[in-house]
Amino acid sequence: MKKMIHGLLTLAAFFLLSAGCKAGTKTQQDPELIDKVISVKEVRRVEEVLASDAMRGRRAFTPDIEKAADFIAAEFKTAGLESLNGDGNYRQAFTMVRTKPVTTTASMEGQPVDARQVIVVSCLPVLKVNQQSGYEKVFIKPGASLQTEARQFIRAGKNLLVLVNKSFANSFGNLARLRSSMFKTDKHVVFVLTDTDPSAYEISMEQEVTEHPLANVVGVIPGKSKKDEFVIFSGHYDHIGVGKPVNGDSIYNGANDDAAGVTAVIMLARYYKSLGNNERTLVFTAFTAEEVGGFGSQYFSRQFDPAKVMAMFNIEMIGTESKWGKNSAFITGYEKTDMGTIMQKNLEGTGFVFHPDPYPNQQLFYRSDNATLARLGVPAHTISTAKMENEPHYHKVSDDVSTLDLDNMTEIIKSIALSARGIIAGKETPARVKVEELR
Repeated sequence: MKKMIHGLLTLAAFFLLSAGCKAGTKTQQDPELIDKVISVKEVRRVEEVLASDAMRGRRAFTPDIEKAADFIAAEFKTAGLESLNGDGNYRQAFTMVRTKPVTTTASMEGQPVDARQVIVVSCLPVLKVNQQSGYEKVFIKPGASLQTEARQFIRAGKNLLVLVNKSFANSFGNLARLRSSMFKTDKHVVFVLTDTDPSAYEISMEQEVTEHPLANVVGVIPGKSKKDEFVIFSGHYDHIGVGKPVNGDSIYNGANDDAAGVTAVIMLARYYKSLGNNERTLVFTAFTAEEVGGFGSQYFSRQFDPAKVMAMFNIEMIGTESKWGKNSAFITGYEKTDMGTIMQKNLEGTGFVFHPDPYPNQQLFYRSDNATLARLGVPAHTISTAKMENEPHYHKVSDDVSTLDLDNMTEIIKSIALSARGIIAGKETPARVKVEELR
């Protein structure tokens, strides 16, 4: 069966290369390109480096993850990818800031305000704000979604005084979580629980501030005729690091979660670069800090106009067979767009099947790095084979390369490559996620 599927995938690649590529180069006319570039040998090579003991579990905020970032960047360079900003640096660096309040004092119209009714989201150790500070005054009114609007104000990139109606008194304190981990910025947002609209106010805050550098790894293949339309392929390269020994092993290698996804991203980058016929710009991303809050994908998403992102293929845990066996995987949020239908149509005749997510109650669509862009309307889905009812190595020291089916994983990567061909060619565009359904 595997030989038959292998032959069908090669045949499908032949038709793709014959019909969709410009004549004249050996690479573009070679019907076995997909097998040459995406091979079990290369999949194993990349997997064994990313999931090696030398990486020590690739935990975010540790030196160990830097080794993985260096390796991924080198793979992108070897593949011939460009950097996102054209500066030759594949690292998309950013800083997370964690704060601990020391003192807060406030007054409005000369009257003191209880410090518990003030929450300041700022990266500065000391901040003083008054009516002369030039802060824009905005409101969260009764009936609004407190958390949704608060997050939108923080992402707005403005200095804001946010007056929160007292109908939110019971949940106002939850906004303090917004300052526990934030991206470093020179903008500040002050939330005050009040039913007034003060013309005079004084707010002072002191806090302890610690900074934590992080970096995604990003490579780009510019599009030909549609450079400003983006298709993203992603996986997260962090895992959970080193823990208590279990039978003498203390390294959580994360071979399936998610070295498998990053391996797929590297293979797809090499394949599409070799193919050389993408009309849309392709962005290949290895996210950091998925395991500790999804900070990498959140930062990455803020660098793009979501209206220009045509699709996102996020790849998570494809190293084991799905619940349907070999030559199959599932797509989270399948019913939210027609992207899965488009992908499956491009696989006709291969024997490979992309199924809808069989675990809807687990809300997987919202639990991986696709979620941030999906919430902005992008057809952003995660592809996985994880058997959520029975993944014996998930977040355990036993998640190493020996537990993976690398032959099947290689076929999955090839199938993703073929299924995306109409989208990267600009001939097919998935429907957008209806944002109002996600709130």
